[in-house]
Amino acid sequence: MTNKQLKRLAQISSLFLFILLCSFQPKKEKGWIQLFNGKDLKDWKIKITGSELGENYKNTFRVEDGLLKVRYDEYDTFNGEFGHLFYKHPYSHYKMRIEYRFVGEQAPNGPQWAYRNSGIMIHGQSPESMEVDQDFPTSIEVQLLGGNGTDKRSTMNLCSPGTNVVIDGKLVLDHCINSSSPTFHGDQWVTAEIEVIGDSLIKHFVDGKLVMQYTQPQLDERDATYQKLLPPDGNKLLKGGSISLQAESHSVDFRKVELLNLGDDCPESW
Repeated sequence: MTNKQLKRLAQISSLFLFILLCSFQPKKEKGWIQLFNGKDLKDWKIKITGSELGENYKNTFRVEDGLLKVRYDEYDTFNGEFGHLFYKHPYSHYKMRIEYRFVGEQAPNGPQWAYRNSGIMIHGQSPESMEVDQDFPTSIEVQLLGGNGTDKRSTMNLCSPGTNVVIDGKLVLDHCINSSSPTFHGDQWVTAEIEVIGDSLIKHFVDGKLVMQYTQPQLDERDATYQKLLPPDGNKLLKGGSISLQAESHSVDFRKVELLNLGDDCPESW
């Protein structure tokens, strides 16, 4: 074999090796996207209990001073108008980062358990599939809690409206499970992060520290929405779904809502 042929063979071998190595590289992160643009509620859908999809009852959700706000100053009293602000796209594999704070006082007649209480709903049903009078979307709730000045109230807890999860190999049927986070009293900003890997693993972080993790998010057979939301193949594991921010009768500000997409395998809708 001539030197020219050997050189050509070496070039081909190098190219093949490069292609082979590239094929084994992990999928690169695409970059964080801002779900909240700091200006308006474009790309979000509002659903409030007792109101049709898209109706912003008493201006509950609004954008002011570059903040996404939940407010109750136009309410005379709170009568179960639980609100959820849905992002336009569902996701399955992603990281999400939110900066939030609770402010002011609770709306008159707000339930005691909802004091300084909000949430990030993930793996949720679509807002279009909710009933008009439905309080909460079937979803995994990453619960946000603020302190009352005295008691321990961890944040980034797990609640499960219409769902269950597995923790340490056991199916958990309790509605809410506390995380290991500290309590955040007052109106201070808190950074909440979630890492979601389809139906395999979900992790909660507070200010960069892991405070909870669980696996196999799934529909709860005991819930009224179970048969409606169960897919034709009968698989009750939740691979993905909607993302929404909660309004549960206490004012809250969000100044950052961003997402890093780790995959493109989530169905367009349920």
